[in-house]
Amino acid sequence: MYWQEEDDRTAPTVPDDVVDLVFAIACKTLPLDHAYSLSQAVQEILPWLAEEEGAGVHAIHVAESGNGWIRPNEANALLHPSRRTKLRVRVPKHRIEQGKRLTGNTLDLDGHSVIIKEATVKSLSDHPVVFSRYIVTEGFDNETEVLEEMVKQLKAMGIKPKKMLCGTETIITTPDKEIKTRSLMLADLSVEESVTLQMKGLGSHRWLGCGLFIPHKDIKEVKE
Repeated sequence: MYWQEEDDRTAPTVPDDVVDLVFAIACKTLPLDHAYSLSQAVQEILPWLAEEEGAGVHAIHVAESGNGWIRPNEANALLHPSRRTKLRVRVPKHRIEQGKRLTGNTLDLDGHSVIIKEATVKSLSDHPVVFSRYIVTEGFDNETEVLEEMVKQLKAMGIKPKKMLCGTETIITTPDKEIKTRSLMLADLSVEESVTLQMKGLGSHRWLGCGLFIPHKDIKEVKE
């Protein structure tokens, strides 16, 4: 008989080539559609961001609901960030110290002030379920076409998607045009696939927060 109680296998480690800088912020109100103004304000301080592979600016996320408040959908609506709301900027490792230069600045987002406080460095996740709030879907008419295109792009990256869930359409407004996006969730990824997707992103406009993935709860809970 051969009996081994402990599993000596080591879990895969998540590389630190790309990380999220997570900034505490002070902000009373924020436009619902703030991706463009946020990206422009950040790039005034970090001008290299749009051209840096692996870098991007997450849109500032405010909870969907709470204490009787429901997140609005009107284009001109305002969000009310809480003290726990954060600004996340994804950067490659060699840009960490430069990225921290955001600390102490006040960003003007269409007349709304966002004070940037201290930053912490957060590693990417090895979670098998990841989620992007915005994937650019220009040129595709429906969810089926979007998913088919995402499968092609993922396979080109060496990722074989098993489960994907596409969300409703969101419009990001820029001075040049309106950009159509959808949310996208992937589940049952291997550690390597999950990390690769977070490091490389999917699609275009990373500087607007598009194509950036974060860990998420199980896809079954979302479907239910």
